[in-house]
Amino acid sequence: MSQAEPILRTPGVIARELNVPIHRVLNVLATREHIKPVARAGTLRLYDLAAIAHIRHELNAIDARRSTGRRRLADG
Repeated sequence: MSQAEPILRTPGVIARELNVPIHRVLNVLATREHIKPVARAGTLRLYDLAAIAHIRHELNAIDARRSTGRRRLADG
């Protein structure tokens, strides 16, 4: 019985798929200890689909906080 190979992505590929600059993905990976690579290939860190979902969530949360802060500044 063969198992499907996991789908793993590098931070650069994740940035391209999420359509964000790579520095945003790298910042999330550096500051969120719960998002860890599932494998390494030499010096490359590889992330699975669950990690990509966490990264997307964190980026959306950052954007939401930024837009809320801007609205407060404009209103106040």
